[in-house]
Amino acid sequence: MRKALIAGCAALAIGAVAVTAVAQTPRNETFRMLELFGDVLAVVEQAYVVPVDNKKLIEAALGGMMTALDPHSSYLAPAGFADLRERTEGQYSGVGLTISSEAGLVKVISPMDGGPAARAGVQAGDVISIIDGASAAGLSVSDVSDKLKGAPGTEVSVTFLRDGSDPLEVTLTREVIKIESVTGRIEGDFGVIRISTFDDNTVRDLNRVIGELKAANPAVKGYVVDLRNNGGGLLSAAVGVSDAFLERGEIVSQRGRRPEQIDRWSARPGDLTDGKPIVVLVNYGSASASEIVAGALKDHERATVVGLTSFGKGSVQTVIPLRGGQDGALSITTARYYTPSGRSIQKIGIEPDLEVSRSAAEARIVARSSFIYASEAGFANSLDASIGAERRGAHVPLEAPGEDWPEDKDYQLERAFDVLRAGGDLALLAPAPAGIVVTPPDQQTAALAAGE
Repeated sequence: MRKALIAGCAALAIGAVAVTAVAQTPRNETFRMLELFGDVLAVVEQAYVVPVDNKKLIEAALGGMMTALDPHSSYLAPAGFADLRERTEGQYSGVGLTISSEAGLVKVISPMDGGPAARAGVQAGDVISIIDGASAAGLSVSDVSDKLKGAPGTEVSVTFLRDGSDPLEVTLTREVIKIESVTGRIEGDFGVIRISTFDDNTVRDLNRVIGELKAANPAVKGYVVDLRNNGGGLLSAAVGVSDAFLERGEIVSQRGRRPEQIDRWSARPGDLTDGKPIVVLVNYGSASASEIVAGALKDHERATVVGLTSFGKGSVQTVIPLRGGQDGALSITTARYYTPSGRSIQKIGIEPDLEVSRSAAEARIVARSSFIYASEAGFANSLDASIGAERRGAHVPLEAPGEDWPEDKDYQLERAFDVLRAGGDLALLAPAPAGIVVTPPDQQTAALAAGE
């Protein structure tokens, strides 16, 4: 995590201010608005119906200023900054959610594997409506995070709103979320690698898990890398994971405001899987670092991407501690990510090579125009892609299980195994099994128009 120190303060004039009618340069206008801020603070302090906490008001103003930029720029009060550090170090106490906000609503980007929220059925795209009987409308991400965190064993009641469904009211018991970022298992001839987040331990854990899978089955024929509902994390971890599967070439680039602000990361020789076929699983809960990995492996034709189009968070946040962290920090968007081929991830996401929904219910989400609700493109103030491309709109997925498909059978994973059996060549892929609805690309829009 890049850190920098910002020092200094702005002098705010309190009380009535006489303004001379002069032409305002941008700098003069900035100082005039800072004086206005001081005036407003003074009026609130003197005239509000009850005494106010100026520190709380100023922190709220800082938060509001950052949310005027984009959904991922924020002011982190000292407690929020400490919470961020806990998450990237792999452990904290709460309910296990990655969240973001837009237009006064806090939405779930992804539930964390095995956490209280995931066990209760919370899904990517759900909106947090009520917390312990109080409306969450208008609360910041930091406010909601503070309310959801707490001592292990304590409870919090949360109501989630879900597109097309009744509100989900659950009572979640907080617990220490020990984020096991990488787990693995052998299924038949293949290794399944689940990466739930990208933190300080991810690359180390990936090396360990691949070694364990090779020991368990020295004749393993390929790997599935499951990035579904992985809301992202550290750039360094995403680069390290991509490097583990690539021998050479660019992994990702990030480009800032000015043309010369370009950083590139490239792979070093050495593929931990010895060149075996790889399938990457993604869905609309796969964001940020997950999309960097999926995009790098797809562009280098090192992996076949299966699932649903990812979230589309292709922006870079730099965390800048304020006065060494004593006054919290700014998490501010400083650049966009681009895949090796130069494609922007922002708002568009990574489209799968084989589009497959996990269930009939998930297929309905894709088929509604409000599918954008569970993606970066659903935020009114999100950055554009900068390359003129747009996320694909509502459509019927290529493959979807019927309503009678067993809930405990993971269709996306089954198709990932089929792709591995075909050596990664979709032209050799076995036909979809019975009970699966297949809608050819040229008929997907027509099927949607017909209400299918």
